[in-house]
Amino acid sequence: MKDGQILKEVLEELGYQVESQTHVRGYQNNTTAAEYVIRQANGYDLGFRRNGENYELVADFWGANIKKEEFINQIAQSYARKNLLATATLQGFDIEEEETLTDGTVRVVVGRWV
Repeated sequence: MKDGQILKEVLEELGYQVESQTHVRGYQNNTTAAEYVIRQANGYDLGFRRNGENYELVADFWGANIKKEEFINQIAQSYARKNLLATATLQGFDIEEEETLTDGTVRVVVGRWV
C-alpha cells in the first residue's frame, strides 16, 4: 500500500476511527511513531507507518487480540478496490459495473470511449 490517503479512507470506511501522526501503544506501554493509528481500549493499538514507498502495519498482535490475517486481508482487498477505482478514473475510464461475488471477490468493469 503506497497511497496514505486511500489507506486512511479505507480504514475509516471499514469503521475504524483513525488518528494521524501519533504513536502506537504496545507491550509494556512501549510506543512507536506511525502515520495512521487505530486506538484500542486494551492499550494495544494498530498502526501504519511509512517504510520507503509503502506503508507497513505495526502492532503487537498478541496484545491487540485480533486475527492478523483477517485484518490484513480485509484492508488489502478494500485498498486494492479503492486504488483501482481511483486509478481508472484518473486514466479516463468510467466505472461501468461493480459487484461482489459470493466468494467475496470484487468484479469491476471499466470502459472508455476512444
